[in-house]
Amino acid sequence: MFRAQVAQQVRLIWFLLRWIGLGSVSGLLAGLSSYVFLVGLDRVTEFRLDHPWLLYLLPLAGLGLGAVTQFLSGRAAQGNSLLIEEIHEPTTWVPRRMAPLVLAGTWITHLFGGSAGREGTALQMSGSLTDLFARVARITGEDRRLLLVTALAGGFGAVFGVPLAGTVFALEVQTIGRMRYEALVPAFTAAIVGDRVVAVLGHDHAVRPQLDLDIDAALLAKVAVAGLCFGLISVAFIETTHAIKTAAARWINPLMLRPAVGGAGVVGLALLFGRDELGLSLPLIDRALAGEQLSLAVFALKLLFTAVTLGSGFPGGEVTPLFVIGSTAGAALAASLGLPVGLAAAVGFVAVFAGAANTPLACTIMSVELFGRGALLPCAVGCVVAYVFSGHRGIYPIKRADG
Repeated sequence: MFRAQVAQQVRLIWFLLRWIGLGSVSGLLAGLSSYVFLVGLDRVTEFRLDHPWLLYLLPLAGLGLGAVTQFLSGRAAQGNSLLIEEIHEPTTWVPRRMAPLVLAGTWITHLFGGSAGREGTALQMSGSLTDLFARVARITGEDRRLLLVTALAGGFGAVFGVPLAGTVFALEVQTIGRMRYEALVPAFTAAIVGDRVVAVLGHDHAVRPQLDLDIDAALLAKVAVAGLCFGLISVAFIETTHAIKTAAARWINPLMLRPAVGGAGVVGLALLFGRDELGLSLPLIDRALAGEQLSLAVFALKLLFTAVTLGSGFPGGEVTPLFVIGSTAGAALAASLGLPVGLAAAVGFVAVFAGAANTPLACTIMSVELFGRGALLPCAVGCVVAYVFSGHRGIYPIKRADG
């Protein structure tokens, strides 16, 4: 009996050490690739702002990116959906070309003014590099699936500086209603290591205002109403992007022309409404979280700019645009709901993403990492309500429902 218990503990220790080691490798790859991506993204954004004429070349850039997608990308063009599909039903290795293609493609998107985000690039680079490591190390079967979950945690934690949220995001994102706790140890390790690598190499994530409010039932009721609005906004983003993608596939052929037409659409929107919604649009988040009352048109325009960019086939992520859409929507709705602008913006920041990605737990934890423990209760209410009213529609179409 005693010897059996000792043997069981030895196996457990070996299991933990092995997966901490594998998680560290995945986190290191995620951290290094995210650092390169973030530094390059900062530089191309600064260059675009210093040379505003680059926007007019966005259709030409789209034509080039479309040609790469049509003739070179292969399965890599499926992006995050491919990673989630391989977690559910492994078939073959993630293409090695995915990491360099999505890295260069996202830089080009931002260099010429496309409205896109960062998370998709970080996840795809982390997944591609981690799967390459698994191929070299001959890790297959269930262990490979867990490593792909680990890669999601490392990429998300590293690119946003939220290791706890990155861990839960990776466990929560692949299946609605179920979390893969068997991947907890390596996912947590990868998220921590990835975040620390980015920090040690010298990239500083933005510091967000910390919430410290007197919370009562009336405030939470207003936040719940806001959460309903944020859930509907997440649906609007998903459906608009999907509609543009469907229309482009039906009416614009060959595929390589779709980003060119979408780029022309973004240029036209910028000429009509201004350039605040180009690129990441991080200043809009800063204004909303600082308590500035914004117009409803701000979040609606960011939604439209991003839907045209991503729906027409430009590479990039959805999450940072969702942060912008949510925070500016909160700043616009705050007065009518009787909420402090900064609070409504912070809740919108995480809740629209929670509804769009079906990840309410990860987004609640993210709110604490970004806005302090005072954000926990209102953001939890906003994220859960937004998730419920999103109707399980999502930005990751390969996700499955379980329960």
